[in-house]
Amino acid sequence: MFFGCSPEEVDNVYEVAKREVPIEIDGDWSKDAWRDVQPLQLENHMGEYPEHMPKVQVKVMYDEEAIYVIYKVDDQYVRCVLEEYQDPVSQDSTVEFFFTPGQDIQKGYFNLEMNCGGTGLFKFQEKARKGQLKIPKESFDHITVAHSLPKKVYPEIKEPVTWTLEYRIPFDVLSTYFDEMEHPAPEVEWKANFYKIADKSSHPHWLTWSYVDNPKPQFHLPEFFGTLRFR
Repeated sequence: MFFGCSPEEVDNVYEVAKREVPIEIDGDWSKDAWRDVQPLQLENHMGEYPEHMPKVQVKVMYDEEAIYVIYKVDDQYVRCVLEEYQDPVSQDSTVEFFFTPGQDIQKGYFNLEMNCGGTGLFKFQEKARKGQLKIPKESFDHITVAHSLPKKVYPEIKEPVTWTLEYRIPFDVLSTYFDEMEHPAPEVEWKANFYKIADKSSHPHWLTWSYVDNPKPQFHLPEFFGTLRFR
């Protein structure tokens, strides 16, 4: 909810805390490592208001070597059929992290998309949908992933269900494809947005953290990215 201004005038900022020790990647939202971390929430939608509006929460932390992300999704009508790396997972019940490792979106951005079964799509975009680089599987395999649902969910789960997805992205993977990466440290900022999508479920939806002012669902609009501020 926005008070006193329209959504497009709000600059979403999320404070990212630092860890001194690595986080075990097991998909457990309630574990001690995440317990005191405040989540951001995906409360904006694209297109018409969806018949099904999942509750999506995300927490982010970092250490000297990696950034950590965990999602908790109170969902329904969950579908997950794509199982090969770089499949168009946005067709499934999927969460997405689009980010520039710095403040200048003109330098490009990564889009990491992952369905609830842990199948990923990972690319670097020099510009929105231009100069697109598909990150090789060998690099993606350095991202540690855990998920609470099976790799394949079919038929669709029509009942309410809560699922989690957690991953660790090593900074070395990002710097391989982004020469001018700003390494997280206190007061460093990255531009980013988080999304939830389910294109081919019985109840499709397009949710965002940072508000996107566009008449049709379109996530490749980095000009609407919010801010991750490291501390």
